[in-house]
Amino acid sequence: MTKPMITHRCKEYKELHAGIVEKIQKALGTDMDVFLVGGSATVMLEAAIRNGVNSNSLGITNGSFGNRSIELGELNGKNVTKVQVPWGEAMKPEHIAGKVTKDIEAVHWVSNESSTGVFSDSLALSKEIRAQNPDALTMIDAVTSAFAMDLKVKELDADSIVFGTQKALALPPGLAIMLCSERLLDKAKTVPNRGFYGDLLKIKKQADVDYALTTPPVSLMYALDYQLDKALAEGMQTRYRRHQEMADMVRNWAKKNLYGVFPEEGYQSNSIGVLNKGEMDFDSFSSKLKAKGYEISNGYGDIKEKTFRIGHMGDTTPAMIKELLSAMDDVLEE
Repeated sequence: MTKPMITHRCKEYKELHAGIVEKIQKALGTDMDVFLVGGSATVMLEAAIRNGVNSNSLGITNGSFGNRSIELGELNGKNVTKVQVPWGEAMKPEHIAGKVTKDIEAVHWVSNESSTGVFSDSLALSKEIRAQNPDALTMIDAVTSAFAMDLKVKELDADSIVFGTQKALALPPGLAIMLCSERLLDKAKTVPNRGFYGDLLKIKKQADVDYALTTPPVSLMYALDYQLDKALAEGMQTRYRRHQEMADMVRNWAKKNLYGVFPEEGYQSNSIGVLNKGEMDFDSFSSKLKAKGYEISNGYGDIKEKTFRIGHMGDTTPAMIKELLSAMDDVLEE
């Protein structure tokens, strides 16, 4: 990120942009369009709904960030039918049985709900949606799952998959990334009031010549290019196994020392552990842990008082998690 700044309309920028797109496609095994937009991932989550829905969508939620995706639709004037799944449970095909009617233009959900630590089977959901309404677009928030868990992007055949730089890519926030389908671009041609910043047709026109629509965070793109090289060198399946190993370490610690983890068995995130804290005084625990050089997070949303969270993704290693858990043991003893 300390490389000298370049203009985003020069040959060097085009090479950087093109290289990033190619590496993301290779890492995730897809030939979908890759759009790079300055901002948090929410920019492109909103763009997906704004470009892909004239009137009606179906939003599936099992936590705070699923609720946000529904709010994004509603605040953009869409009629969003809400499917509420209990917090801690995964979203499953039976939850949407008979609900993807012919008037539903798109279905949106969060693959890995970081408020609850639940990783739902997006492939199973996608197959159920296609069976009910082949014309419905599928829009997936992959903010805390992309590059940490295998989304099976090629099989998924989704219309938008959105993530950012600040989670499993282990970078500062500031760049949103969307994998976009031809179906979504075709639908956008029929949708008015797409705005400017998130107009996928404008973004696509520039992306086709390896440019960004608006001024991109070039320094962050240098860093992303570097991180993608690291991910490809590690190997994506090796990377996914590393995240699984770290998650298992945290889950086993939670079972041994506290009250286990919050999400249901078989649908637990490999990028974030959401632990039941029971009677623990989290503020005291967190303060003492921070004094040892470690930072974890309180619970989020409706389960803030019942849980706390440990992120284990990106450049984090099992050795680092082992050190953290050892420090947590010491604090518990205190």
